[in-house]
Amino acid sequence: MAEALLKKRIFEDMKSAMRARDKARLSTIRMILAAIKQQEVDTREDVSGSDVIVLLDKMSKQRKDSIRQYEAASREDLAEIERQELDLLQTYLPQPLTETEIAILLEEAITATEASSMREMGKVMAYMKSKVQGRTDMGKLSGLVKAKLMS
Repeated sequence: MAEALLKKRIFEDMKSAMRARDKARLSTIRMILAAIKQQEVDTREDVSGSDVIVLLDKMSKQRKDSIRQYEAASREDLAEIERQELDLLQTYLPQPLTETEIAILLEEAITATEASSMREMGKVMAYMKSKVQGRTDMGKLSGLVKAKLMS
């Protein structure tokens, strides 16, 4: 799915959730649209498809963190709500990259940036960020880049 169509798809999904009277889904979609609108107000610009992906990725991370905290506090009821929101958020994100795809992109990034030491980790991460945003955990990617540059 093209990134430009993502925002439109979210609006269409809101309409269908309203028609189906699916309160949980509608609530989550409205939360997404509110976050998009807030971003537009803050930046005073229309949010592009890639910006929406970054926003959805951030919201997914927040849900994962909340799930861990609720489970640690034995609040399974709240954790389940967060899981449902996370599932819906992930339907809008691109397919996650496989480890093989990440390794190929990492090699490409190191070659393109001519990185040879840890000092150049920032260049490699900047190069990869646009290619992998929303498709992999940036924390794990950082560890892979670090390991690759140290070897």
